[in-house]
Amino acid sequence: MRFTFLGTSAGVPTRDRNVTGLAVSAGHPRDWYLVDCGEGTQHRLQHTRYTAARLRTIFITHVHGDHCYGLPGLIASSQVGGRKEPLTVCAPFGIQEMFEAVCKYTDMRLLYPVRFIRSDVPDFVYEDDDVRVDAIGLSHRVPSFAYRFTERIRERHLDQKRLAELGIARGPLWGELQHGRSVTLPDGRTVSPDQVAQPDPPPRRIVVGGDNDRPELLQPLLDQCDALIHEATYTEDVLARVGPQYQHSTAAMVARAAAHAGLPHLFLTHFSQRYRASATAGEHSIQDLIDEARALFDGELHMARDLDSYEITRERNLIKTTESR
Repeated sequence: MRFTFLGTSAGVPTRDRNVTGLAVSAGHPRDWYLVDCGEGTQHRLQHTRYTAARLRTIFITHVHGDHCYGLPGLIASSQVGGRKEPLTVCAPFGIQEMFEAVCKYTDMRLLYPVRFIRSDVPDFVYEDDDVRVDAIGLSHRVPSFAYRFTERIRERHLDQKRLAELGIARGPLWGELQHGRSVTLPDGRTVSPDQVAQPDPPPRRIVVGGDNDRPELLQPLLDQCDALIHEATYTEDVLARVGPQYQHSTAAMVARAAAHAGLPHLFLTHFSQRYRASATAGEHSIQDLIDEARALFDGELHMARDLDSYEITRERNLIKTTESR
């Protein structure tokens, strides 16, 4: 399971950070999913291996512009790039209405179907061959959601010791069992794939949160989760000055929730523009967020940067990868 940050800034872009977008891949390395689509997302994609033609589904966390203003442009550009396959958009109320208004007033005429699925309904689930995605409601000024991506295990691994015990020699029968089909042996015995399959490894899971000032709401999604990706717009001292009305999380809030869940990896993102990359560039820096989170979270802490890519391997190791063209 892989993911690439396409934008890590809150509200407005900075010189170093675009607004929110995250590419997720769980099957073929060039098939992918998009979580949020802030303005400029399609430009960020030009620096990655991901193309609009291989985009399977878009998930929008909420209707605020830094998470969705890039959606009409990306969909329109996909057509220019030759896309013909249907595209699914999972989003709360308001996203489909916004898109349809753009189509109406800008004369956008699509030659491929765009299908909208409401993700703000009870028991929302999206499934395809590679992933299962469910959602949970968060706390923000508008309805906002987190999405949990769970890989679907498709590869069946045979237990060679068990095959030998049953007298099944390597050959065509192995292939049939590998593909999930029962076989009949020369002596008339029938062997099902389940009799000779190794137990499936636990699926890899990541949770991607939308804007949210109550990270504890994520707890039902965090069981056996490999990584949480969540906004940390402020530090506690800045929140005390700006006030709670914007309903964003601090690094401390998210770190506390991640520690409670025993998460191995926490990715903080969606940083206020006041936080500079360098500690000498201004009053506030990303180091402030790091220090606040580390005081509460003992797992692996990662500060998201635009175009940084990561992979969670089958062995549950996290490695930094390159997703550039």
